[in-house]
Amino acid sequence: MADVTKVKEVVKESLLGSELPSDVQLSAQSKATFDKNARKDEKSGELFMGEEEFINAIAPEGEDYHKIKREQYAILFRVADRRNTGKINLFDWGTFENLLAKPDAEYEIAFRLFDVEGTGTVKYDDLKKLYEINKGPDSIPFDWNCEWATLYSGGKKRRHDLTYPQFTQMLRGLQGERIRQAFHHFDKDGDGYIEPEDFQRIILETARHKLSDHLLENLHTLCNISTGSKISYANVRAFQNMIREMDLVEMIIRQATIHSTDGKITRTDFLNEAARITRFSLFTPMEADILFHFASLDEPSGRLGLSDFAKVLDASWRNPLYNAYSDVATKAKTTTQNVLHSILESAHHFALGSLAGAFGAFMVYPIDLVKTRMQNQRSSRVGEMLYKNSLDCAKKVIRNEGFKGLYSGVLPQLVGVAPEKAIKLTVNDLVRGHFSSPDGKIWIPHEILAGGTAGACQVIFTNPLEIVKIRLQVQGEVAKNVEGAPRRSAMWIVRNLGLVGLYKGASACLLRDVPFSAIYFPTYNHLKRDYFGESQTKKLGILQLLTAGAIAGMPAAYLTTPCDVIKTRLQVEARKGDTSYTSLRHCAKTIWKEEGFRAFFKGGPARILRSSPQFGFTLAAYEVLQNLLPLPGGAKEENAKHIGVGALPSGAGLQGQEGPLSYLRSRNALKIILDLDGGFGRMPRGEAWRSLPRAMGGGGQ
Repeated sequence: MADVTKVKEVVKESLLGSELPSDVQLSAQSKATFDKNARKDEKSGELFMGEEEFINAIAPEGEDYHKIKREQYAILFRVADRRNTGKINLFDWGTFENLLAKPDAEYEIAFRLFDVEGTGTVKYDDLKKLYEINKGPDSIPFDWNCEWATLYSGGKKRRHDLTYPQFTQMLRGLQGERIRQAFHHFDKDGDGYIEPEDFQRIILETARHKLSDHLLENLHTLCNISTGSKISYANVRAFQNMIREMDLVEMIIRQATIHSTDGKITRTDFLNEAARITRFSLFTPMEADILFHFASLDEPSGRLGLSDFAKVLDASWRNPLYNAYSDVATKAKTTTQNVLHSILESAHHFALGSLAGAFGAFMVYPIDLVKTRMQNQRSSRVGEMLYKNSLDCAKKVIRNEGFKGLYSGVLPQLVGVAPEKAIKLTVNDLVRGHFSSPDGKIWIPHEILAGGTAGACQVIFTNPLEIVKIRLQVQGEVAKNVEGAPRRSAMWIVRNLGLVGLYKGASACLLRDVPFSAIYFPTYNHLKRDYFGESQTKKLGILQLLTAGAIAGMPAAYLTTPCDVIKTRLQVEARKGDTSYTSLRHCAKTIWKEEGFRAFFKGGPARILRSSPQFGFTLAAYEVLQNLLPLPGGAKEENAKHIGVGALPSGAGLQGQEGPLSYLRSRNALKIILDLDGGFGRMPRGEAWRSLPRAMGGGGQ
C-alpha cells in the first residue's frame, strides 16, 4: 500500500503541483512519511505528529543507531516544532525536511536548538541553561565562565550574543575544552597525570557516541604506551587528535596498504604514507603509537591490516559478543536462509541470463541463417549457385520465403541459449578459479584450458539444438528447389534423428566450440584488464564491456569458421546428387578437393557480424533486466547493510555512510549536539524541567 500511495502522490504532484507554499517544496516520499506517522487532531481534524510520531518518522524502530539512543532523536523535535505547540503539521514537517537539505544542516539544527527566541543569535545564558538541564546527573563539571568561553562570548561586563558563524566555531572547539577541564578536574596533584579509569570516564562522557566498542572497552590500556601506569595530558590530546582525524587516518591506511605486498603495514609505513599524502596535518609519533596500540591489541605483531584498523576506525564496529545470544538462537535459521538465498540468486541470474541470451540470439538470428545457407551451398555444382554473397542470400530468402523465412528454426536456438550460456560461463569460471593465484593472476595456458573446457562442456546441449536449427534453416531453400518437399517441424526432426542422430557432427561441433571459447575468454579477459584497466577498484561501464566482448568475438568467430563449415555440412541432410560425408576427415578432404580452400571460410564475415552484435545485445539486455527485474528481497547498493572498513578492498576510497542524506544529516547533527554532553535528550522530568519554556526543552508554554 505504501508503494501505491507513493506512486499516486508522485502522479498527483506532477499533474497538480505541490500543495505547500513555493518556499517549502515537499517530495511525495516525504509527504507519504508524514501521512504514515501522523494522527488526526480530534478538534480541528488536521494531521499532526507529536514527539513520539516524529521519532518514528525519522528514526524507525528496528534500525541500528549505534551509540545514539533512539529516544535522543526527540532533540530534533524541538527544532521542527517552530511554533512551540508540541505538534508538527505538514508545513512544519516540510520546513524541517527543507532544513535537512541544506549543506550545513548539521550545524544549523544545533544553532536553532539553542536559539531559544528565534532571533538569529544564541544568548550565552540560554546556552548555559540548556546545557545544565540536559547534562547527566553525574557529569563532569564544566565552567562556562572559563577563559576559553569568554573568548567567544566576551566577559561578564561585555558579553554579546553569538551569531551563527561564531556559535558553530565555538561548538567545533567545545569538546577539546571539555576534555581539558575534565583532565584538570581529575588531576588532583597537579602533576599532569591522571588514572586510566579517569581517562576512560572522560572519553565515555565526551565521545562515546563516536567511538567503537573496541575502543570504549580498552580505553584504560592507553597507559601501556609509556613506561608509567598513569596517563599524561599529552596522551589525552594525542588520543583526541586521532579520533578527530579518523577519516584522514583511514585514507592514509588504505593508501599505505596498496603498496604492501601482504596488505599489512607497520607504524613506519603509516607515518611515511602520511608524509606523502598530507601537507599540514602531520601526525606525531605519539599519535601513531596510540593508533597502532589500539589496533594491535588482538594482533600484537607490529604488521596490521584493514580488518585490524576497522576496530578503531569504524564507529559501528561491535564486539562479536554484542548479539551472541541472538546469533546462537538464529544460527541455523540464518544458514538455511543463506542457502535458500544463494539458490534463488543463482536461479535469478540464470533466468536473466537466459532471457538476455535469447534476446541477443533473436536479434542476430537472420545473420546466422544467412551464414548457414552460405556454408551449405555447394559451389562445385555448376548452375546450382543460389547465392552470390551474403547480401544476395538475404534478399532471396525474403523474396522467396518472406520476412518470416529469416527466422526459420529460431525456436530451438532460443531454447538452447540458456543451458549453453550457463554451462559455458560456469565451467570457465570454475576452471579459472582453480588455476588462479590468490591475487587473481592466472597463467595464459591455463586461461586457454579454462575456455576450451567450457566450450567442450557446452556441446552436450548445443549439438542437438544446432542440428535441429540448421535443418530448419535450410529446408526453406529445399522447398524452393524441390517441388512437393514437405516442411518439417522441430519435433519431427528430433523423432526422425533419434538420440544418436542428434549428436551427428558432435566431433565437428567440438572442433568449433573448443577453440572458439579458448580464444574468446582469454581475449575478453585481457581486453578488460590490460586495455580497459579493470581491477578491484575500477568497475568497467557497459560500453567498455560491450566493446571488449565484440572485439574478442571477432577473431574467435572468424578463425573457427572452417570448423563451423565442416559441422554445418555434416549436420545438414544431404540432397539428391550431393556428396554424403561419412566422417569429419572425409568432409574436410571433399570440400578441399571439390571447392578449394576458400570454401572453408564461407560465411566467415556473417559469423563476425553475428557474434559481435550478439554479445552486445546480450550484455545490454542483461544490464537492463537487472534494473527492471531485481531479485525480490535483494538489497540495492544504496540500501545495503553497513559493510564496515575491513570489508572493503585496500585500494577503495572511504566508505560513505548508508541511508538518505536527510537521515545522515540528522544523525550528524545529533553527534554535534552530543559533543556538549551525552545526556542530551534524556532530561529529568521534575518540577524544574516543567517550569522551563518548551523551546528550551521544558514543559511550559
